[in-house]
Amino acid sequence: MFGLKQDWSLHVLPRYFTLEDYEGGTARWCPGCGDHGVLSSVQRICRDEQLPPEKTVCVSGIGCSSRFPHYMKTYGFHGLHGRALPVACGVKARRPDLSVWVATGDGDCCSIGAAHWIHAIRYNMKMVVMLFNNAIYGLTKMQSSPTTPTGYHTNTHPGGAPLPPMNPAANTLGFTNVSFVAQTVDWNPVHVYETLKRAFQHNGLAFVHILQRCPQYTSDIFKAPQEDPDSMILLEHDDGIVMPDAVRKMYKNKQIHNPSDLNAARAAADIVDKIPIGLLFQDESRPRYDEYTARGVGTPADEKLASLERVLDTFAI
Repeated sequence: MFGLKQDWSLHVLPRYFTLEDYEGGTARWCPGCGDHGVLSSVQRICRDEQLPPEKTVCVSGIGCSSRFPHYMKTYGFHGLHGRALPVACGVKARRPDLSVWVATGDGDCCSIGAAHWIHAIRYNMKMVVMLFNNAIYGLTKMQSSPTTPTGYHTNTHPGGAPLPPMNPAANTLGFTNVSFVAQTVDWNPVHVYETLKRAFQHNGLAFVHILQRCPQYTSDIFKAPQEDPDSMILLEHDDGIVMPDAVRKMYKNKQIHNPSDLNAARAAADIVDKIPIGLLFQDESRPRYDEYTARGVGTPADEKLASLERVLDTFAI
């Protein structure tokens, strides 16, 4: 085989997917919007994991980030405001063979969708939930969201948002049956990719809180941590999200954090003077509701009939 590199292989998969197989319509987010980088990471993960597009589903609610399914060449469901998670759970319940990605925003998930958020975490169905947090209602033009910082001037609170913001990562760590919580920032594409890849590999619902820039309405909120990595903390552990040395060197502040320790995860998520990024918590032993709902799905007709007959015999007089 003269001329071939030694690391080349003649073993070619029956189907090999490239990035083009996952690139849908041209993304129409504003230039500089953090959503672009997250979209690219998800497309790369789909390519690297060789996920069949027809076996992949993107579900969203309403908001800028919820345009996500339109930009993926997979199945997609652009739902109603706050309803991304119940739709995603319904998909997973009946089609456990599909890879499910959920795109939701701080207003979509933490406001009108808050009840669904709580129950989806408890159900712990295998999927990746990406919360895009730009601390504002961007699609409807700059109203305060549940994560808007206190005192920030918006169209609904021109004198400044009066209430303290929600902390989505800390909130999720307090929900029953939580199994995976991570936090990342859109301006570090390597960290976003590795975090979402780890989330995809998790055996349960993986909740990823993404601090995401909005150049139109909240360009100043994440300006400081973007320009000063010293205002952030890189969480490290052998069981966490391992970063290349080039990324590690960017952060002076590093903290050894065991992601199996729920109390330590809550303490890390509650840090307010700096932004912790990395894997906060993971426990794959938590029960999954989709393992219950999948019972009988795909069972041959004769087995279903026999099962029905056994049930009828139970109630026979």
